[in-house]
Amino acid sequence: MKKYCSVEEYMLDFPEIAQSRMQELREIIASVATNCKEIISYNMPAYKQNGIVVYFAANKNHIGFYPTPSGITTFEHQLTKYKYSKGAIQFPIDQPLPKELIQDIVRFRIEEDFLKKRK
Repeated sequence: MKKYCSVEEYMLDFPEIAQSRMQELREIIASVATNCKEIISYNMPAYKQNGIVVYFAANKNHIGFYPTPSGITTFEHQLTKYKYSKGAIQFPIDQPLPKELIQDIVRFRIEEDFLKKRK
């Protein structure tokens, strides 16, 4: 498996539609994660504040969004339109991304990460 050094390098390995969706997701995340650093972790794009806030990855038919289990359970009632599991949400690649939901999840994870550091 190829080891990625940057998010741009990661994205270039995918078809144009996946690149477009990932770029859209990056912009949504960046709009609220202003103090987070964009990195590659576990060979996926991730956003780090003190710890990792969220990850994302492209797949053939969806964009995987990984906000940790707490990000899923807290917003589970809003995820009924999507496939999701303990730590992942699958956004279909051919449908619009839920901007407000993603922003809310990222804000929650940023606050959770901040509070975790204070302990």
